[in-house]
Amino acid sequence: MKWLFQPASLTQVTHLQRLWLYVITILAMAFLVTPTLVVIPMSFSESQFLEFPPKQLSLRWYENYFMSSQWMQATLISVKVAILSMFAATIIGTAGAYALWIGTVRFRTALWGLFALPLAVPVILLAIGSLFVFARLGLVNTTLGLTLMHTAMALPFVMIVMTSGFASYDMNQEQAARSLGANRVYAFFTVTLPQVKFSVISAMLFSFFASFDEVVVAMYISTGSGATLNRKMFASLRDQVDPTIAAISTCLVTVSILLLLISQLARSRRAV
Repeated sequence: MKWLFQPASLTQVTHLQRLWLYVITILAMAFLVTPTLVVIPMSFSESQFLEFPPKQLSLRWYENYFMSSQWMQATLISVKVAILSMFAATIIGTAGAYALWIGTVRFRTALWGLFALPLAVPVILLAIGSLFVFARLGLVNTTLGLTLMHTAMALPFVMIVMTSGFASYDMNQEQAARSLGANRVYAFFTVTLPQVKFSVISAMLFSFFASFDEVVVAMYISTGSGATLNRKMFASLRDQVDPTIAAISTCLVTVSILLLLISQLARSRRAV
C-alpha cells in the first residue's frame, strides 16, 4: 500500500488524495462497459428472444446475420458511406484546420465556428433539414446524400483533432523547407503531413465512427434497400426483437476495439 502515499504526478498530490477520483473513474467505466458485457453473452443465446444469462449457447444468430442478404446489404452500405465520409471529412477538415491555423483570416473564429456548427445544432434538426433539401435535389435514399450529411457531421471532429495536431507541430520546419525552394503544397506533403500523420489517423477513425454509428439522419434519408445498418437495426427492434441485434452489436464492438488497438499500437511503435 506504499503507492498510496507516493506522488501521483509532478506535484505533491499523492495517490491517496486522488483516491476519490480513481473510485469515480472506475464507477463511470463500469457504468459504460456493463451494458456491453450484457449484450455479448446474449448474442450467443440459443433462445428466440433476448435473455441473460443465456441458458444454451449457439452461433445461430451470427449465422443469421452473415447469411442474410438484407443484413449484408445494409452493412455494405454503412461501410461504403463511412469510408467515403471518412476520406472526404479528413481531406476537407485537414485542409480547413491547416488554413485556419497558419492563415491570418479576419473572420477566423467565425469560420471555425461554421465548421463546428453540426456539433451545436441538434441532430434531429439536421435530419429534418436534410430531408427537405435532399427531396428537392433527388438525393434521398442515395449514397451521395448520406455521404454529404455524414461528412458534414464528421467535420467538427476532424477539425478539433487536426487543430490540436498542428498546435503541437513546429511550423518552422515547413518554413525551412519553403526557404529552400519548396512551394507550400510540396512542403506540406513532404514535411508537415508526416509530422502530424497520427493526428490524421485519429481524425480518420473519428470520422469513420461518426458516420458508421450515425442513425438519426439515416432514419430520415435512407430506407428500404438503401437503409444503413443502424437504420435497419432500429427498424428490427421495432418490428421484431431477436438476438441477431445482439450479434451485430458484438461484431461492431469488436471491430471498434480492433481499430483502436491498431491505432494505439502504431502510435506506440512510433514513440519507440
